[in-house]
Amino acid sequence: MIPQLALQSGSPLHELERNILDSSTRIEHWFRGRWQDHTPPFYASVDLRNSNFKIAPVDTNLFPGGFNNLAATFQPLCVQAVMSAIDRICPDALNLLLVPENHTRNLFYLRNVARLATIVHQAGLNVRIGTLNPEITEPTLIEVPDNLPLLLEPLRRVGDRIVLPPVEARPGIAALPSFDPCTVLLNNDLSSGLPEILAGITSQFVLPPLHAGWAVRRKSQHFAAYDEVVDDFAAMLGIDPWLVNPYFGACAQVDFHARTGEECLAQNVSSILERIRAKYREYGITDDPYVVVKADAGTYGMGIMIARSPDDVVGLNRKERNKMAVVKEGLRVQDVIIQEGVHTQETIDGAVAEPVVYMIDRHVVGGFYRVHAARGIDENLNAPGMHFVPLPFEAGCTTPDHLADVDATPNRFYAYGVVARLALVAAACELERTAPQD
Repeated sequence: MIPQLALQSGSPLHELERNILDSSTRIEHWFRGRWQDHTPPFYASVDLRNSNFKIAPVDTNLFPGGFNNLAATFQPLCVQAVMSAIDRICPDALNLLLVPENHTRNLFYLRNVARLATIVHQAGLNVRIGTLNPEITEPTLIEVPDNLPLLLEPLRRVGDRIVLPPVEARPGIAALPSFDPCTVLLNNDLSSGLPEILAGITSQFVLPPLHAGWAVRRKSQHFAAYDEVVDDFAAMLGIDPWLVNPYFGACAQVDFHARTGEECLAQNVSSILERIRAKYREYGITDDPYVVVKADAGTYGMGIMIARSPDDVVGLNRKERNKMAVVKEGLRVQDVIIQEGVHTQETIDGAVAEPVVYMIDRHVVGGFYRVHAARGIDENLNAPGMHFVPLPFEAGCTTPDHLADVDATPNRFYAYGVVARLALVAAACELERTAPQD
């Protein structure tokens, strides 16, 4: 299924999609060149928005938590991509330790953990699940609907390695030997900080690296790298980079409770809105521009507000300040990114929808739509009331149909896959630049 999108012939989007379709050979050659120079993250998901005149990423997650929302038909792609990644990272690997978020009651997230563990197991690895949750002090079974129970085991540090001790048999839990993995795969975004137990590990692969977690990572660093990647890509294709890139700015040392940093926020909002208006005039776009102000670190759709004027970020009331001041795991907001708002013009049964593309290693492995019936085209959809499962992509993002119209399902999804991979290249560059120096 593909949501409805009113596309007019001759629109900037139509021309962009045509250019991408006609240039698919050059595009794939360009990506191969980038992957010779950069190592992709183990996995990632990218939130996209299609405004009917541009396709742009608005967020890149390096700890994706929605593998259960992918169509079952994409399972073989996921398995093959994991095989490719492991062959490159640790070709002799036999054991992999999966470290999830500390959720034990979020059934949607636990389904993701179960699906991810299945994918890794089918790729030829023994998988155990180790937890950072301090409340779990012994092997604990967690029931997951439509899946086998998950056994969560507390981590143990032995010298320079993370291991799991043997499990003694007891009702419902079989005996297990000790577990010494080659790779520790994090599905925990480290919003609460860098765990001491994982610090300084050099004899095992920890993926993604610790500096990819939100205790260190900043969205503004990612989009700065994305600017450079897109400029190179756009020059190769001969297109306006703005068609696949949202403008952004950043403010540091913002304190919403103390009302400090408001001047920086207002200046960035004003500047970006004016740049958007200039582009809208250039392309004859009549939509009202807006920006999204959000925490420079963090996820789960927290710490986000919409601004259509500099006045919107000055003199916030107490409720608005409280909303912006703290995000997931109580992480205090001090750094803020101000990003061009991209209207999402795709709908399903009248509900606004935005595509989310999933990648493992350098490969697109599928995607789905985030749908929210109670939100508008210029609002954040990552909020309570959203749903995913009814709209998994029905086709992959890697096989364009050159005999079909540019807006045919495989070609629309191919364009989404191209833009998502641009964000993946940017993430690879970002991680290289922010890696701790020995």
